[in-house]
Amino acid sequence: MKRAIVFPGQGSQVVGMGKDLAETIPECKALFDRANELLGYDLASICFEGPQEELNKSNHAQLGIFVTSAAALKAMELKQSLAFDVVAGHSLGEWTALYAAGVVSFEETIKILKARGEFMQAAAQANPGAMLAVMNMDGAVLVDIAEKAGCYVANFNSTAQTVLSGTAESIDRAEVLLKEAGARRTVRLPVAGAFHSPLMQSAADQMKAFLNEVELGAPALPVLSNVTADVHAVDQIAENMVKQITSSVQWVASIQKLIADGVEEIIECGPNKVLAGLIKRIDKDVIVRNMGTLEDIENQ
Repeated sequence: MKRAIVFPGQGSQVVGMGKDLAETIPECKALFDRANELLGYDLASICFEGPQEELNKSNHAQLGIFVTSAAALKAMELKQSLAFDVVAGHSLGEWTALYAAGVVSFEETIKILKARGEFMQAAAQANPGAMLAVMNMDGAVLVDIAEKAGCYVANFNSTAQTVLSGTAESIDRAEVLLKEAGARRTVRLPVAGAFHSPLMQSAADQMKAFLNEVELGAPALPVLSNVTADVHAVDQIAENMVKQITSSVQWVASIQKLIADGVEEIIECGPNKVLAGLIKRIDKDVIVRNMGTLEDIENQ
């Protein structure tokens, strides 16, 4: 059976994530300890004990989700004999996918994500924005509405959920146009900035300079790009990861690509079950499992 592993992005954070893994498996605890050491503060405590408001801060959420996902991956390696043919990740999770494929080390990924979070936070403060999740509307219709409103499609999450991103004024205009087009449900997301839009260009510029100083290895197995929904070419990984900050997350096309290439089972590795839910809405026939807790990993 051809199998893919996928890693979640921001929004999957939940207080308590990774705690059972760290308390039970020394190798998992070592990852949290190493992250604390590199960051100079107790990220593990924020993940394990919260409060949720602190964990929701972009820098804590991104780093915490990565370390929890890396710990879940380590637990799977120790307790399961699963082999994977391809990896992917949603936004932040694409860095976890690159880590899983051996492109970057654990330590390098921590440094990259710390910088990425800081760059994106600074861009959000310089160019305040908003994001809006739209349910059950055709993606092509939403592209047209976004263009008319002056905002952008940030995430093609599933056939039932698409996220728009832009200035607060453009999102206000989009809401009016969506109502006129018959949208039944929209949800403003609790974020500080217009992520995955051109308003993040300053963060992308900073990331480009940062990655020029990082040596990226060749992936041990194929990794899908959020930007292209296709496998990263080795010489374009850095370029794609810079573009990812301002580009739409092509998650629907990525999952469709996996399935078209013969993937029959997709395992979400990390906290919560956000991606599993999106994947089942994209293709109800593919086998989807989540491995984010010790119970998940030991009972499957």
